[in-house]
Amino acid sequence: MSVRLKLTLSYAGFLMLAGALLLAAVWVFLLRYVPEAIYTRGGIRTLKLDLVHAFFPKAAAVLAFLLMFGLLGGWILAGRMLAPLTRITNATRQAANGSLSHRIQLEGRKDEFRELADAFDTMLARLEAHVAEQQRFAANASHELRTPLAITQTLLDVARNDLDRDTGELVDRLHFVNTRAIHLTEALLLLSRADQRSFTREHVDLSLVAEEATETLLPLAEKRGLTIETSGDFAPTIGSHALLLQVTTNLVHNAIVHNLAEHGTVWVTTSVHPRTVVLAVENTGEKLSPQLVSTIVEPFQRGTGRIRDGHLGVGLGLAIVKSITLAHGGTLTLTPRRDGGLCVTVQLPAAPPQIGR
Repeated sequence: MSVRLKLTLSYAGFLMLAGALLLAAVWVFLLRYVPEAIYTRGGIRTLKLDLVHAFFPKAAAVLAFLLMFGLLGGWILAGRMLAPLTRITNATRQAANGSLSHRIQLEGRKDEFRELADAFDTMLARLEAHVAEQQRFAANASHELRTPLAITQTLLDVARNDLDRDTGELVDRLHFVNTRAIHLTEALLLLSRADQRSFTREHVDLSLVAEEATETLLPLAEKRGLTIETSGDFAPTIGSHALLLQVTTNLVHNAIVHNLAEHGTVWVTTSVHPRTVVLAVENTGEKLSPQLVSTIVEPFQRGTGRIRDGHLGVGLGLAIVKSITLAHGGTLTLTPRRDGGLCVTVQLPAAPPQIGR
């Protein structure tokens, strides 16, 4: 049976029960005040028997009326009550068929159905945005992967058609293109891992992670004539050491690569607050507009004026940082510096105090 039919039978049954109880109360009341018999000129007359003959047919008619009225009224009331559920079901079917732009937008007072419809609309909006983001990401990833493959194909065609060509230069170029494709693939896998949040959580000190990333990238900074300054206190959080190290390494690497041509500076600081810990990476550089800063976190988005060298990256550095930060329950903030450059702040939940610390 459908829910509407079940509700209809429930309404009718309850109405019949209430009517039967009311008639039973009336019958008990009549029996209390009506004598069993009276004496008349014609003899003894049994009043209770007369009462039975008069009452029960009328009671049966009333119960029959209540049954019909309960079925009809219950069917109408159940239909009106389940109408919002029907709209939600239709919207669910449309979403299952791929139409994520449809919204229920249920009117009326705020009851359980209204809350369910609003929650469903919110879920559809987030799902539509997520699907659109995934489609853009897939298109960009396909484009980025197609480029090194196309270059490799061109180089191989040139080598096949020109057998007298020096293969040393060709091998070097193929090695460079292949290395870039490998880095892009590894970045895509890392981004997927962060999005799935499939990692082991442990106590991590952001200050130690910052020192480790800084020491790793110090030769690159010295090669470019940059200075890295690190400072901060013990900043404990819960998460993956490897992923948080990747966050810090990406931020410091970006700060080094997108800096001044000479005499630039990178500041790496950590701080602790009552409920959060903060990692901040600042760098000198060209002045950036807020519009540009708001877009460079997206996958494969690269700022203007970047130096085309071996440290360019694959356009996923900040996207990976954002994904890992969100997977750890944190927030990522990018702010252009007044004198040029960028300030990136990663805010994560602070770890609870450890026993014995």
